[in-house]
Amino acid sequence: MRARTLLALVVGCAVTAASAETIVVNGRLMIAPSSVPRPQWGQTMRQVEARFGHPEKRYPAVGEHPPITRWNYPGYSVYFEYNRVIDAVVHGSR
Repeated sequence: MRARTLLALVVGCAVTAASAETIVVNGRLMIAPSSVPRPQWGQTMRQVEARFGHPEKRYPAVGEHPPITRWNYPGYSVYFEYNRVIDAVVHGSR
């Protein structure tokens, strides 16, 4: 059940990733408009680096099948499965 919920959330985010971000307001999941330019689902690491430059920080891959890698940029993080973008998440304010 947890895997299905996570899959639904990832698919929902992928559909809206180009122009929105997922946020939690008063314990409820909401979609908010976002103007932060960030990589799109399916782009390669090479394409991301060519368009957005070098990340501030690269984290080592976690897991093996599939390996998930995270790159941090100012204001957002990009997650890769193997060498393809699976999500780009805008950092929230605290």
